[in-house]
Amino acid sequence: MSFSNLGLSVGLASAMARQFASPTPVQAAAIPPAIAGRDVLVCAQTGSGKTAAFALAVLQRWFGQQGPGGRQPQTLILVPTRELAVQVGGVLSNLAREAAIGVKVSVVFGGVSINPQMMALRGGTDIVVATTGRLLDLVERNAVHLDQIRCLVLDEADRMLDLGFAEELDRIDALLPRQHQSLLFSATFGPAVRSLAHTRLQDPQTITVDADVQAPPDIRQRAIRVDASRRTQLLRHLVTSEAWPRALVFVATKYAAEMVADKLRRAGLEAEPFHAQLSQGKRSQVLADFKASVVQVVVATDVAARGVDIAGLPVVVNYDLPRAAPDYVHRIGRTARAGQTGMAVSFVSADTAAHFALIEKRNGLSVVQEEVPGFEPAQVLPAISADRAAGGIKGQRPSKKDKLRAAGLLQSLR
Repeated sequence: MSFSNLGLSVGLASAMARQFASPTPVQAAAIPPAIAGRDVLVCAQTGSGKTAAFALAVLQRWFGQQGPGGRQPQTLILVPTRELAVQVGGVLSNLAREAAIGVKVSVVFGGVSINPQMMALRGGTDIVVATTGRLLDLVERNAVHLDQIRCLVLDEADRMLDLGFAEELDRIDALLPRQHQSLLFSATFGPAVRSLAHTRLQDPQTITVDADVQAPPDIRQRAIRVDASRRTQLLRHLVTSEAWPRALVFVATKYAAEMVADKLRRAGLEAEPFHAQLSQGKRSQVLADFKASVVQVVVATDVAARGVDIAGLPVVVNYDLPRAAPDYVHRIGRTARAGQTGMAVSFVSADTAAHFALIEKRNGLSVVQEEVPGFEPAQVLPAISADRAAGGIKGQRPSKKDKLRAAGLLQSLR
């Protein structure tokens, strides 16, 4: 199947064909009903092409959605993080430019001054990509109105609910016209996402793309046994001895991100922390330097697990294991994107062995554990197979605040 078979204009189909040989399964399934105006509920794993799917549908339908003058937005795309907002806005703008579509895309998010965003919206816009808190701030200041929205896209819906944005979604929903198209995209399809879909979508076409339907990413997964106290030393050793050109390292907290990055810098590596409490300018600079290979190692909280697309990223490291099993997939999905190869390394110590077995079980994995000479663990790791990992670790079930704190998002993303 080609992109021209999906009901796309010649310009959009050509723009995509210059980048990809054919549509991904999620694009082939979601674009036609979305263009036809149906509500669509899509569940597909990270890296499956969901962003391009709704971007193409939105741009294709934009021609017939233009309303009266004033250029109030007619399409609203809600995302959970600033980085994802920038990424989605970039995809839309690039596709529109290559297809010669005269559409204005505005990207708004918190962590930066609201005044430039208000000024940019003053001349009108067609498509708004936003985080929820900043969008509500702009509505309260009469900088943007939502009464002409004809299409609402919720991207990474599961992540938005995990981060506690349900109340803000309700407030935004109350501002929209009663009749509008809704497109909901999610990497997982748990009870909260089902409830969200039930209350906001009308007779949706449900599309679930299983991992075995789409080509799996070519990721070499490694689990290295090491004492927790020696993880930073091991990380430094692997970066240098295996000549990793770049590595994205996931940790649990802002404090860990700062500490590990500082230790790597003092060891002579170009390393930077990345978490939600950094200024937006600093976060953007870190990502730009990382993409340009000026920075070799970025030590990040889960704010980077979704919405951060680094072309050609060769290595992802789980310095701290993710608390939720699905987050393991989202983290390692930062590598081996767009048909490339990659490697994912997880550090496993005595106190996390049971949790890693649980991650393996819930993701249907079996990763052979290894030891690096000179870094063999002094603490004995329990022999726990995935079959014996029945549940979470007692006393460590995260609350909502725990999840926000782990992602470095305890303060609002407004």
